Amino acid sequence: MVKIGITGLIASGKTTAAKIIAGNKYPIFNADYEVSKIYKTSYFRKTVKKKLGINNSNNLKKKIKKVITKKKANLKTLEKIIHPIVRKNLKKFIKKNKKQKILIFEIPLLIESKLMKNFDKIIFVNSQKKNRLKRYLMRGKSKEIFNFLNKRQLPSAKKIKFSDYVINNDKTLKFLKKNIKDVISSL
Repeated sequence: MVKIGITGLIASGKTTAAKIIAGNKYPIFNADYEVSKIYKTSYFRKTVKKKLGINNSNNLKKKIKKVITKKKANLKTLEKIIHPIVRKNLKKFIKKNKKQKILIFEIPLLIESKLMKNFDKIIFVNSQKKNRLKRYLMRGKSKEIFNFLNKRQLPSAKKIKFSDYVINNDKTLKFLKKNIKDVISSL
């Protein structure tokens, strides 16, 4: 089994790249999707309210964004709740798909979380900040949260050092697909 980790900065096109690489052949573990599932669990809601001092669950995601942007320590607290669960789910995913030839893992904080040794190949999806911000805003999200999350990640140059391949995603979807095709052929 070959485990391919896909990473990149916020709104760089990781999900699109992962889907293109996987095609309809290989399963994808999407860390952001796993986090969204965790947010819906009663364990998470109860724990985060207690640890971050949030009074009720109404608009919990919005309240979490507010407390983590006000105080950096709150983000670390949130990560201490979420990351172990995501890692547990990652292990379940590998076990469930152990007969697959290739597994794709889309993990935004792959390098920051020091998960490099868990993957046979790491692909970094690179895109300029202005393009990433434009994509993020098109999803109906805020510039403030983009800047906050963007600062939280290592710069592209540092992530590239840990990557086997770099896919540039600053042009068209056709250009992205060509870049991915070149990487796939060398895999």
